[in-house]
Amino acid sequence: MKQFGLTDSQAEESRKKYGDNSMTEQASESFWDKLKGNLGDPMIKILIVALLINIVLAILGITGVISEGAPEWYEPLGIFIAIALATLVSTFSEYRNENAFQKLQEEASRIMCKVYRNGVITEVAINDIVVGDAILLQAGDKIPADGILIDGDLKVDQSVLNGESREAKKLAVSEGWTDTDESLNFDNEHKVFRGSVVCSGNAVMEVTVVGDKSVYGKIASELQTDDDRDTPLKVKLGKLAGGISKFGYIGGIAIAVAMLVKTLFLAPGGVEAVLFAGGEFQWVALVNAVIQSVMLAVIIIVMAVPEGLPLMIAIVSAQNMGKMLKDNVLVRKVAGIETAGSLNILFSDKTGTITKGKLEAVTFIDGGLNESKTYAEVGGKLKDILSLSIHKNTLSVISGEGKDMRVIGGNATERAILGFAAGESCSANVAAVGNIPFNSTNKYSATQVKGDYDLTLIKGAPEKILQRCSHYWGVDGEKKPFDMAELNKRIDELANRAIRVLAIATSEDALGEESLPEGNNWTLVGVVGIRDEVRPESVTAIAEVKGAGVQVVMITGDRKETAVAIAKDAGLLEKDTDVVLTSDELAKLSDEEIKQKLPNIRVIARALPSDKSRLVRLAQELDLVAGMTGDGVNDSPALKKADVGFAMGGGTEVAKEASDIVILDDNFNSIDRAILYGRTIFNSIRKFIVFQLTINVSAVLISFICPLIGLANPLSVIQILWVNLVMDTLAALAFGGEPALSRYMREKPKRRTEHIISKNMMSQIVTGAAWTFILSLAMLVLGTFDADPNNPGISFLESWGIVRDSNIKGEAHAYLHTAYFAFFIFIAVFNAFNARTDRLNLFDNLKKNKGFLTVFGIIAVVQILMTYLGGAILSGYGLTIEWLLVLGMAISIIPIDLIRKAIANASSKN
Repeated sequence: MKQFGLTDSQAEESRKKYGDNSMTEQASESFWDKLKGNLGDPMIKILIVALLINIVLAILGITGVISEGAPEWYEPLGIFIAIALATLVSTFSEYRNENAFQKLQEEASRIMCKVYRNGVITEVAINDIVVGDAILLQAGDKIPADGILIDGDLKVDQSVLNGESREAKKLAVSEGWTDTDESLNFDNEHKVFRGSVVCSGNAVMEVTVVGDKSVYGKIASELQTDDDRDTPLKVKLGKLAGGISKFGYIGGIAIAVAMLVKTLFLAPGGVEAVLFAGGEFQWVALVNAVIQSVMLAVIIIVMAVPEGLPLMIAIVSAQNMGKMLKDNVLVRKVAGIETAGSLNILFSDKTGTITKGKLEAVTFIDGGLNESKTYAEVGGKLKDILSLSIHKNTLSVISGEGKDMRVIGGNATERAILGFAAGESCSANVAAVGNIPFNSTNKYSATQVKGDYDLTLIKGAPEKILQRCSHYWGVDGEKKPFDMAELNKRIDELANRAIRVLAIATSEDALGEESLPEGNNWTLVGVVGIRDEVRPESVTAIAEVKGAGVQVVMITGDRKETAVAIAKDAGLLEKDTDVVLTSDELAKLSDEEIKQKLPNIRVIARALPSDKSRLVRLAQELDLVAGMTGDGVNDSPALKKADVGFAMGGGTEVAKEASDIVILDDNFNSIDRAILYGRTIFNSIRKFIVFQLTINVSAVLISFICPLIGLANPLSVIQILWVNLVMDTLAALAFGGEPALSRYMREKPKRRTEHIISKNMMSQIVTGAAWTFILSLAMLVLGTFDADPNNPGISFLESWGIVRDSNIKGEAHAYLHTAYFAFFIFIAVFNAFNARTDRLNLFDNLKKNKGFLTVFGIIAVVQILMTYLGGAILSGYGLTIEWLLVLGMAISIIPIDLIRKAIANASSKN
């Protein structure tokens, strides 16, 4: 009896010399690291600048350096709360999902291996394996380290490493064998590699390489470098932040200069009266004039910044992460959601993503050329003979019943054949009396049975079996003369569809020791076609993704003919201009030649890991947003490099670590859903930007013009913060609940460098802000200026009885300012209905976002309460008759925007 393995002492010596089998864990971001990263958001940076300016001015006011006009202590506090809420919500959501992901990884890594130690088999954790260990490998096991076979033989699936779905034969080394192959050669018949899966056979491997030095470990180590490029949303928000900064800073400087000129040069008596009162230069007057101008400039800058936007993005992302998880999509990185919606090109793995990832019997053709897609379609007594041949000549068995029924044991081909007839048991009463397993010489397996049938059941390669058949079993169970010429044509047709064929026959000869007697007297039952079938839902999902303007490229390790057949069935190859390349053909092309061909490339066959990374790099150089799907270690570098990497839930831990999003059900349909959610988020962000920038632009215009025409600024910093923090926080929840609409998948992908504000959005913002500004100016002018010079203190609105006359605690026109703030809030509320849809029907899909009405109802109620309870801080002194003016003016923004939409729709059709 052979002795394998190490003793405990030898294992300890090996561990000291070569190390154990654990791999260096990829450093994960802590909560504080993620928080620090989120503070680098372009919009947050602007808020931080505004916060620092307010803190400095507030301190100067408290210390008495500034006598008047300094911000109150609660104003910088409000900006700080805006920053804290936005960053904490985003950080917490990402951190929570990352923890859930790490738990999945930990569970996946708890693998125990059957190791020979001290001459007996014992279970050892995968991380504790050392060089020299002898490991027993059986069907279904994952190979835990790199090594060689020293006993037995195996068939292994190495697709996680090389992308090829075919089973590789591995044999034990002979005595005295030495390793002369130093290259990375997955086809070496003696070497096995970590991450591969044993399909069939039993063997003992000797470990030669462990941990980070294994092929699996080296690829994982390459992923430690952080070379992520900015996401499309970050690029777009960077541009928006730059535009807002310019708008705010230019506006702030302009208003500061204008106010300084007005104060110094346009005041009664001119500059002499202001700066040279009493005949001496008045430094205090100059400093106060400068400070007041700077304070107004700060207000302009604060108003220009959409404080609620970062929080809105955090909230909408967090909400959709939860929805996506229910659809089997685990988002590891928040940015990955929106990036998925911006995809221009998606490089997709074939096995298990587009296809089901397992072999299935998809057709049966008898000797009379009758084809049956399912076992139930097979007719007559032929069905009984087929059932007998499938159930009694197999190494696989059926486990469970009903929904829990599954086929186990044997190799993938055996399981596929038995699965074809698994729904019905064999009714024949027979007993097996002999068996010849499949071998490379015979190329068939055979089982002799006796009982209701005295036959030898044969299954194997058509080229070996068909030529020995003189008859075939008819549907009626009678033998009929067989001509294999026509059947061979059908087999060739199946081969063109990437369907592999096995022939099933019977013989009345008894089994020999190693084979059946020579002769051509076998009777054909039929041929079974086997293939890793395309998922039905993948066909629909691919069509939808293509309809969304996303180019899908299938990358596979299969041969070209197989890849083409699968691609046609999946709907990837439809035009004569579609290009299919092999890895060798790709290698012969320069980068520039590939870039020219890339828009037409649909399939890459015989792909190598380096091909995937190269294609992602070239797509990104063309400024495309590139996605990559994969499950194997070989996919990991490309998953890491892609703008968004989709790892399959059933894939390797290394692939999941490299990804942004994990597809838990390994289904292309879930990728389709991820793209839809990404586009939904992007559209929700755009809607919110329209909503908030309309408010901010109108506020800036009012704050700019009013001081120049002698009116007090009607909006204080705290009121603007009330709008941006309280109202917009709730509005973020409302817009975050917008449904994922199928029409988003008919939109063209947004270019990576495309501005987040489109022409239509700009027209909506300008129209809404201009209308709000016009109504605001009219309300403030008519409510402030005297209607009759002979009766000072009574404005036009007060003389008309629309606004009550007031002077509360020294504040003239207190009811006017209360009414104006209420108007400003309510016009924003009504404009939210305009912003949430680009259609004329403002109630379009509103039932799918029930929270929208609830949220804005709460905003309206809160504002009504603040109208009566706000006091001096929020200019809340209560309203009566003024409500008619407030609501009448506010609701007018709806017909104004409907007119704009009608004009825009008409012009777009022309």
